[in-house]
Order: sequence, then structure tokens, then C-alpha cells
Amino acid sequence: MKEADFLDIVESKVLSRQWGTLTQYKIRYRRRDGTWQDQIREVYDRGHGAACLLHNPETGCVLLTRQFRLPVWFSGKPPFVIEAPAGLLEGANPDERMRAELIEETGFQISELEHLYDLLMSPGSVTEYLAFFTGTYHLKDKVSEGGGEESEGEDIEVMHVPLKDALAMIRSGEIADAKTVVLLQELALRQAGL
Repeated sequence: MKEADFLDIVESKVLSRQWGTLTQYKIRYRRRDGTWQDQIREVYDRGHGAACLLHNPETGCVLLTRQFRLPVWFSGKPPFVIEAPAGLLEGANPDERMRAELIEETGFQISELEHLYDLLMSPGSVTEYLAFFTGTYHLKDKVSEGGGEESEGEDIEVMHVPLKDALAMIRSGEIADAKTVVLLQELALRQAGL
């Protein structure tokens, strides 16, 4: 980690090392006015990930998934979340890992993906960035049933949703996943020529 003239890490303590690592940091942070402030922050590191929205130009549909998300259940929101396919990189190249996730989750094998950008989804507490991709799919690209890895607890429903319906689902709250909203809006802007 780089040294910074605005930050002094006084102490760090690992609180949990299960699926990811949760660490508590005691820091001294130099504020914009030059004064130093003591702070305590918790940082969750579970690695980086990738997400992809596939569009079928023949049907006008996007390929989405729906699965149960325990943290969403605890937040009081509907726990069966509609999302763009995504997964952790686990040390792999984002493009290669995304292709594998697409087969695993949706059953579609895609030859070309376009990398859009890398975004931080929750920078106040999580180290993860997501590599965002887009691509085209056709029904002939289906090579398996998809549905995820049962051994990993995945039980994924594959959905073919017309883009206009998916955009309406954002407004109604049926699609509330941030990465999916970003990707759907990106596709809508592209189709509008913006």
C-alpha cells in the first residue's frame, strides 16, 4: 500500500476472515484544513468482481438473473434480486472470469465482450471494484442450463426481459441492484445514440 501524506494507519485488527476479510483500522487523517483527526473505520475485502449485461438484438431482450440474497432479506427489501450476471474474479482476468460466470449462471457462451469501465460500488466500506462488460447474445449461444453452482448455494433463475420492460422495472423498484441499473442505463443511452 502507498504511503500518503494525509493518512497514518495507527493500528489494524482483523475482525473476521470468513468469505472475505473484515478489518478495523485506527487512522489519523489530515483534513483539508490541515488538522489531523483520529478515526476508526471498518473495511471489508472480498476481492474484485465483474458484471455483464447481454443484449439480444433480434428479440430486444436483455439477459438477467434472479436469486435469493440474504443481506437484502435482512434489509427488509424483496430478497429475490433481479441482476445482471456477475461474480468474483478470484485472481482471474476479468474478461475470462466473466465468460465463465455467464456460462455458469445463464448457460450462454459468448465470444466477444466489451469492457466498459471499472466502478466502485460501495467505497465507504468495501474495497471491491467491478469490471463492467456488455455483449450480444443469441439463442443459439446456449450451451447449458445455467442456474449457478449448487455446491456454492446458487439457485439462479435466468430471465430474458425486453429492454423497455427492464427499464420500467427500475422505476417500479423491481430492479434495485446498482450494477444492473448502471448497465441497463448504459445500454439505453447507447441505443438512444448518446
